[in-house]
Amino acid sequence: MGSGRLYAAVAAGGFRRYATYRAATAAGVFTNTVFGLVLVYTYLALWDVKPHLGGYGQEQAVTYVWLGQALLSTLAIGGGGFETELIDRIRTGDIAIDLNRPADLQLWWLAADFGRALFQLLGRGVVPFAFGALVFPVALPGEWGTWAAFLVAVVLGMVVSFGIRYLIALSAFWLMDGAGVTQMAMLLGFFCSGMMLPLNVFPGVLGEVVRLLPWSSMLQRPADVLLGEADPWSTFAFQAFWAVLLLGAGQLAQSAATRRVVVQGG
Repeated sequence: MGSGRLYAAVAAGGFRRYATYRAATAAGVFTNTVFGLVLVYTYLALWDVKPHLGGYGQEQAVTYVWLGQALLSTLAIGGGGFETELIDRIRTGDIAIDLNRPADLQLWWLAADFGRALFQLLGRGVVPFAFGALVFPVALPGEWGTWAAFLVAVVLGMVVSFGIRYLIALSAFWLMDGAGVTQMAMLLGFFCSGMMLPLNVFPGVLGEVVRLLPWSSMLQRPADVLLGEADPWSTFAFQAFWAVLLLGAGQLAQSAATRRVVVQGG
């Protein structure tokens, strides 16, 4: 089997794996919808007091909320992807089996995570977003090109998310327990991606810094593309920069970790 077909099969397997958890998916849809309602009414109250907060109109703010609920699990903004399983395999030593596969470890997990993300977008993200668009006034583009650019930004955001979580998982080679790092990454993901509040709302230097961090690739920048608040090509360049940097760092960490396994294993 060629390498392309191999990784496509891994991605398909990741999709099928999450598709089996129907009860969990239904519960996730319900949770995202309820949490979206809470955020929408919070945002409406904020925007009533200060219209055009962060440069958004009220309809844009509402749209932003439902985009966040659609992408929360898709991009594993708060964690919950492959990283927990990979950390467990490192801790138990099963990672040695993975390293003996005729495939690159990073690309294998990237393909599997892509399958997971695609299922989460279709199975858990579409319904809350459609609900929000039907119940509340939203600001959605009428041009197919904007939607296509948004989907490209989402895919690039998925790669950035994977790159961050892959480094977190590999830290278990040295820490032996990734719980603390995982919890810290979850908090950073929620805060720095714009899940709680758009990053455009953050004032001064804080706002400038968080908008330059890789987490902004996950929600803030794709949302701005869809809302017509950002140039798609500059957004793609920003996301691609972080994707390449994080994947490169992941390869370096993987090489160092592989040498560690070989030395410890004799």
